Amino acid sequence: MEFTGNSALVTGAASGIGAAVARQLAAAGAKVVVADLQADKGEALAQEIGGVFVSVDVTDTAQIETAVREAAALGPLRVLVNSAGIGWAQRTIGRDGEFASAHDLDAYKKVIAINLIGTFDAVRLAATEMSRLEPTADGERGAIVNIASVAAFDGQIGQAAYSSSKGGIVGMTLPVARDLSAAGIRLNTVAPGLIDTPIYGFGGDAEGFKAKLGESVLFPKRLGQPDELASMVLECLRNTYMNGEVVRVDGGIRMPPK
Repeated sequence: MEFTGNSALVTGAASGIGAAVARQLAAAGAKVVVADLQADKGEALAQEIGGVFVSVDVTDTAQIETAVREAAALGPLRVLVNSAGIGWAQRTIGRDGEFASAHDLDAYKKVIAINLIGTFDAVRLAATEMSRLEPTADGERGAIVNIASVAAFDGQIGQAAYSSSKGGIVGMTLPVARDLSAAGIRLNTVAPGLIDTPIYGFGGDAEGFKAKLGESVLFPKRLGQPDELASMVLECLRNTYMNGEVVRVDGGIRMPPK
């Protein structure tokens, strides 16, 4: 997959892994649509990389459609990266045996709506746009990468909602890749481990916490960098023979129960 002259849509692109992906795609020649709810950061990033910011709530199909159209207006939409997502931590049942103390069902539904359904919605809409394109010399029309998490495999205590959503992304990888193969569209999933993103905060306490987390990584004993994730995402997009696969990028970590 060549990026130069083509457009790319990246959800959750205003910060963290999504921002690193957007920067690397732009550096490789793609015209990037930065899709996010964080307007200040998103607009600043779009200006930095010569892209376009579009405000997108991935639970809103109409907003995703708008982002797809914006990308198509910049050039052939050949690339989609789904990085939008949220976390949530709560045990399935409470300590007091009361129904009211059980896991917040609305919170569970929200995590699934954003992380899983939002990802699939973006895939189905962007892939529809890609299917209209003329194939490249390799016969492909587009490539998609979804961002999951090692929590899909090693979910910890309190991660029922988050792990369910990321496990769904892993589970859709092969069947959706099979669905899209007739149109010449590839789909892969990258599952990050512990990545140094703004979710951990800033300052001395945050740095100490991150250093402690890094001790559990097999090697190197540190948190991963967003650019290291972005590098794998771009390889999945570039490599025409990479399809229907889930790749862990986690320093060899296997998450303990807590």
